Amino acid sequence: MPVVGLLDQRSPDELADRLRGFRQGLKDSDFVEGQNVAIDYRWAQNKEDRLPELAADLVRRRVAVIAATGGTAVAFAAKAATTTIPIVFTVGEDPVRLGLVASLAQPGGNLTGINFLVGELSAKRLELLRALVPATTRVVVLVNPANTTTTETTLRDVQSAARAMGLQIQVLNASTSREIDAAFATIVRERPDALFVGNDAFFNARRVQLALLAGRHGVPAILSDREYAEAGGLMTYGSNIVDVYRQVGVYAGRILKGAKPADLPVVQSTKFELVINAQTARMLGLTVPPTLLATADEVIE
Repeated sequence: MPVVGLLDQRSPDELADRLRGFRQGLKDSDFVEGQNVAIDYRWAQNKEDRLPELAADLVRRRVAVIAATGGTAVAFAAKAATTTIPIVFTVGEDPVRLGLVASLAQPGGNLTGINFLVGELSAKRLELLRALVPATTRVVVLVNPANTTTTETTLRDVQSAARAMGLQIQVLNASTSREIDAAFATIVRERPDALFVGNDAFFNARRVQLALLAGRHGVPAILSDREYAEAGGLMTYGSNIVDVYRQVGVYAGRILKGAKPADLPVVQSTKFELVINAQTARMLGLTVPPTLLATADEVIE
């Protein structure tokens, strides 16, 4: 029975829907866990420094393919661990610019994967935030300095979009739960109009904390992952992340059947979803415009 190694920097209880998507993708390629394929999971439990050893462990296990999910740090850890075992990654930035692949159409080497277009959507998130909170002029941008690559991309794109929209940006950093608390203490003191949270696996893992703090302090906030809105957050806009994981499963299955990563084009997300938590909007005293309600993929009541 072939073995697929799945490497992620979070924990499995945070990714139930995504893992279902991954297994569905394998099934779409005629592989069912426990029947004709095994999945060997490696979880970093939100400790990024564990990723290199976990990746090396999968290499020692001689898995047939590594699914490196959860962003650039995971992709680079897998890439550093092997030049021969096929790797299917998920990243929010351009994988060519990152140096993961030679080109989107012909990746070359042993890596391919899915690009879920984080940077390209930053301007759209700011537009949606101002559509819901029209008086917005000052926005705090929360980023994780430990995730250097994603943070640089986020700040570049957000600052460019903010200038075009006439918005003032204040950048706050957080890479631990305690630093998120400290960031909100600054937010309470400075009283910005809204909060833009950068796309980051750590922030996704801390979505309940972010939703609770934003609600408690009356701060309208937008994230990329729909799980934030499901956890009580106001609004999310981003790639359909369950479909991203399904596509990883499809590619892993195709590689098990003999396809080479070098010949599998990098997939760019085409499914995006806007999720609005109407109950949270009412709690914050916001009226969701009919145009937003009409375009939302899901409205949580």
